[in-house]
Amino acid sequence: MIDQTTEQATIAREELPAPGMTSRAWTGLTRFCRTKPLGAIGGLIVVMLVLVAALAPVLSPYDPRSTPALPWEAPNSTFILGADYVGRDVLSRLLYGARISLYVGMGSVLVGITASFIIGVALTYIGGIVDTVSQRIVDALMSLPGLLIALAIMAVVTPSLNTVILAIVIGMIAPVIRTVRSQVLSLRELDYVTAALAIGAPPWRIILRHIVPNCFATYLVLATYYLGFAIIIESSLSFLGVGTPPDQPSWGGMLVRAASAHVKSGPWLAIFPGLAIFIVVMGFNLLGDALRDVFDPRLRGR
Repeated sequence: MIDQTTEQATIAREELPAPGMTSRAWTGLTRFCRTKPLGAIGGLIVVMLVLVAALAPVLSPYDPRSTPALPWEAPNSTFILGADYVGRDVLSRLLYGARISLYVGMGSVLVGITASFIIGVALTYIGGIVDTVSQRIVDALMSLPGLLIALAIMAVVTPSLNTVILAIVIGMIAPVIRTVRSQVLSLRELDYVTAALAIGAPPWRIILRHIVPNCFATYLVLATYYLGFAIIIESSLSFLGVGTPPDQPSWGGMLVRAASAHVKSGPWLAIFPGLAIFIVVMGFNLLGDALRDVFDPRLRGR
């Protein structure tokens, strides 16, 4: 009987969460907020963007395509941010536009940054003629601005969110590979990598155990930077008329329609989307700088 009771108590203890795990996570979060206040502000902006994008149908007072207001209605108690030139609620379109910005930014980073990071690490570590040829291709792509590459791609394909992501990914491949290459070249010459080679460690083990973990801070910085970059490119493409389809409420599309419909007649149509783009891009950049300082051993303690 005693043994059975002891066994039940042991099982109950194993099912409980590890003591202090929640407190350690909370302590780490508070330390991050205290030591990196700008990074905490950036993280708060990012969290708010995710929540707004997820809860857009709940938070939006109107359907973004409906016209409940009068054209050019100024901000008031009913329409907090006013209405556009056809009577659509600006607040509702801003909330739904956060979904498009987050989708384009996350999709571009998950596909472009991750693929470019893997390719850059592998090609640089292999070296030789493979690295030489790949770098000449990167040099050719680097000679063209990312926005120009995206414009050329969007000019020959049907505008959609997925083609916007593809255009942004192709435009960011070259600078990401160049940045990762410089990091891998410096890591490849360090003593612990040389020691791993001396004891016969296979290349895949050296890459996964020594190169990639030490490039993780670079990956985080690139990811957070290009999240903001992707949002800017999507807004620029929409502003130039080759981005997301006109029926989708993107922030860049709202800006181009404000400009084409005489911004003097309704300045709020340009102010609020532009302010949203500015705040979100700033938040991603602040969070990226703080995460780099936290995860890069060479920058800890600064």
